[in-house]
Order: sequence, then C-alpha cells, then structure tokens
Amino acid sequence: MAVDVTGPMNERYDEILTERALGLIETLHRAYDGRRRELLDRRAQRVAEIADGASLGFLAETKAIRDDPEWRVAAAAPGLVDRRVEITGPTDRKMTINALNSGAKVWLADQEDANTPTWENVVGGQLNLLDAITRKIDFSTGTKSYALKPDAELATIVVRPRGWHLPEKHLLVDGDQTSGALVDFALYFAAAAQPQLDRGQGPYFYLPKMESHLEARLWNDVFVTAQEALGIPRGTIRATVLIETYPAAFEMEEILYELREHSAGLNAGRWDYMFSVIKTHRTRGTDFQLPDRNSVTMTVPFMRAYTELLVRTCHKRGAHAIGGMAAFIPSKDPAVNEQAFAKVRADKTREAGDGFDGSWVAHPGMVETCREVFDSVLGERPNQVDKLREDVSVTAAQLLDVAATPGEVTEAGLRNNVSVAIQYLAAWLEGTGAVGIFNLMEDAATAEISRSQIWQWRRNEVTLDTGDTVTTELVERIADEEIANLENPARYTSARALFLEVALADEYTDFLTLPAYERFK
Repeated sequence: MAVDVTGPMNERYDEILTERALGLIETLHRAYDGRRRELLDRRAQRVAEIADGASLGFLAETKAIRDDPEWRVAAAAPGLVDRRVEITGPTDRKMTINALNSGAKVWLADQEDANTPTWENVVGGQLNLLDAITRKIDFSTGTKSYALKPDAELATIVVRPRGWHLPEKHLLVDGDQTSGALVDFALYFAAAAQPQLDRGQGPYFYLPKMESHLEARLWNDVFVTAQEALGIPRGTIRATVLIETYPAAFEMEEILYELREHSAGLNAGRWDYMFSVIKTHRTRGTDFQLPDRNSVTMTVPFMRAYTELLVRTCHKRGAHAIGGMAAFIPSKDPAVNEQAFAKVRADKTREAGDGFDGSWVAHPGMVETCREVFDSVLGERPNQVDKLREDVSVTAAQLLDVAATPGEVTEAGLRNNVSVAIQYLAAWLEGTGAVGIFNLMEDAATAEISRSQIWQWRRNEVTLDTGDTVTTELVERIADEEIANLENPARYTSARALFLEVALADEYTDFLTLPAYERFK
C-alpha cells in the first residue's frame, strides 16, 4: 500500500486508520485527485474572466437539463424524510452527545467550518462518530457526565467533510498530500457505512464550498467508486449540497442532476455565500461591495432571490430545501435572550413560510424554537416538498443585484469584523473551530466574510461613517485596540498576524484556512 501515515498513531487510531480505509483513500486519490486539482484551477480561471468583465449567469450548455420536466432526485432515505430541525457542530465528544440528544431531527457533524483540522480532530472526530453509531460513547468533565439518552430517537448523523480545496498533510499517497475532502469521506464511509445500514439508516453527507456542477459530478463519481470498492449498494449514499458560493447559485438544478441518485437536497448558507460574493468579484470595484455584514439580512434583494430560487429548484425536483443557520446561543442575560429568540423565531417563520423543509440551529437551546415554527406549518407532514413555489421566477440579474443592498460601512462594523475574526482565529489555532463570540456561535465562515469585507473596503478606499478611510494603518490600529480590550491580550499574537496577513495582503487569499493550516505540524 502506498499510503504513508505521517501523523502519530494514538490510542484507538487503528480502528479508523484500517487497511480498508487507507486502501479506499489510495483508490480515490489515484482516480480523482488530478481531476480535483483541475477543477480548482477552473475556479481561478473563472475569477480571472470576471475580472476581465465577464458575468455569472445560467449556463447555456446545460439549458436542456433545466428545461427537462421529467427528472427527479432519489426518494428521501431513512432518517432524512423529516428534517424540520437540524443542529450543527463539530465532532468533539461532548458536542457529539449533546447534538444527538438535542431533539433535532438531523445533526450536521461538522469536519469543515466548525472544525480545526488538526490530526487529533480529524481522526478523533471519526472515533467519536463510530462510538456514537455503536452507542458506546460517553464523556465526563470530572464534574459532569454525558451519555446518549437510552431508547431515545437520536438525530440522524450527516457528516460534512472538508471542501475540495483543503489538503490533508498527514496522509500521503505516492508522496503527495491527499485531499481533506476525500480523507474525511473515506474514513467515515469505511468505518460507518455498514454499521449505519445495520441500524436502518445510511452514510449521509453535507457537501460544502462547491462552485459548479462539475464539482458535484466529481463527488458523484467518488460515491459510485467507493460503494463499488466496499460492496455497498449503489445509491446508498445521500448528500445534501450547501449552496454557499456565488457561482453555484446559478447551477442549482445541474448540481441536483449530477447527484440525483445520491441527492438529499440543497441548503442555503448565508456567511459563506456573502464571502463568495466578495471573492468572486473582488476586483470589480464597488458594484459588489457589501455594507456591514450584520446589516445584510436574508431579505435584501440578492439574498431573497437566492433563497427563493433554492426552494423552487429543490421542490421542482423532489428534493429537500434546508434553510440557513440561527447562530444565536442562549445567554444568562434575559434581555439578550428575549431579543435573540425573537430574531430566531422571525427568521425560521420566514423560511417555513417560503417553503423550506427545515432549518439549522447552532445550539441545543434553539432546537425547540425552530421546531415549534416548523411544526406550526408542517403539522404531521414530514416536509413540504409538495409546495412547488411555481410563483417564483428568479433571473440572473436578480441574483447579481448586490448593489441594491441597503446599509453603510461603519467603524462599528469594521471593529466587529476585526474583533470577531481575531478572536475566532485564536481559538482555531488552538484547535477549536466552533466558538461562542458576542452571543453567537461562530465558525470559519464568519472569519472569512469578516476578513474579506476588510480586504474589499481597503482596496476600494471606503469612507466610514466617521469620515475615516479604511487603510492598512487604520485596520492595524483597530486590531491593537480591540485586542487590548480582551482578556489576556498575549493570547492573540499569532491570530493577529494571521488576520492581518489575509485581510491586508495585496493579493487576495482564497481561503484563510490554507495559510492557517500551514501553521500546524
């Protein structure tokens, strides 16, 4: 076998890093890594074309797929018929137990944006998932113990592997780093596919950061190869795709089509979508400039067009449409709680009314609120896929109408971006990818939109509400001031350096997690 494990073999790692799993990684790497790299190159080519004046739009070459009224995705798999509440979170041991016990229908077991991909998190998270599936998981802090509720209906596990862009440096094939996406997928599939089938469910996935239907086709080919290699019936895998990049919003039907025998629907991801708006059009001046991120709600024109199109597209093809994240976490302050729960209820009410079949929360304390809203619309029905939204007709111009977004760029918004990004990166570099900041559960997507806005504002020499222009010197000064207000400022030295590197560089860094990952051994 040509797979080299360069990370330490800690206790029980041999239960995950089996010959079966490593063999699957080798097979998938040799078959598909070259194609993966070609597709990443296509992303860069598209950005260059847009910089030269091209525009995103619905693809002429796939019009026949969009116009064909006959095709549908596969019927919902066991455990994925009713998805009215989904909870997200990393695969650490405590979160695994709390998420499964939360009362949510689905747990997005996150090995991507809510996870720092240290070797210990990559393999340890897989062990936690395996222990959860076999009901052998428990956890103790010394003062409190956690265990799965006996005989309770636990949330269905849906694993989110890393995106196509991220490498895995601790597993090499023929001396080359492997794909983090293929590693996360293969380790889970090899260990958990059959145990999940034995429990009456299956290996289910959330697929992040895709930018085209060709990337979805790659995933589908990976699924077919993996099922054949391990003797799992074709079509057993089901995958929900996060539509969280700007280009993917124009290829929703094609993405469903490519994955149709393995498809479980689409999800709307707010922060990453805004991040992608900036990244895709970063050299196009102020036409795609966003105001303070917290003022960009899901009801502004370009976001409204995106979510309406997502529901219409999914239900047209018999697929689930899953709404976005409620990132609020319960506070000890009653006034803060009252406001937070009101915002979550309003957000979920909008989604349920629009036809979404379920939505995301980031904390067990928000599960009941989300469930109540969807219960009031769904009643005893498991979903509302039959709500076809034939009234919706979204044009490319509506998806591209970022300029109609109301709001301004303020010093308070700049400070919030700086503070949140640095606080998050400090935790990420310490191995924690989901962090409570200012009563919100933040992951890498928040840091990405925060640093991207600052990069954009500085490039465009934006004037703040105070009259100051966003410059390198201003951002550096605000970073120092915000760090000084935090407990133990010395903790943020490395995070500050990383933040300034990606926020103020002349050349835009596609993903901040790439230089961040290089800081680990």
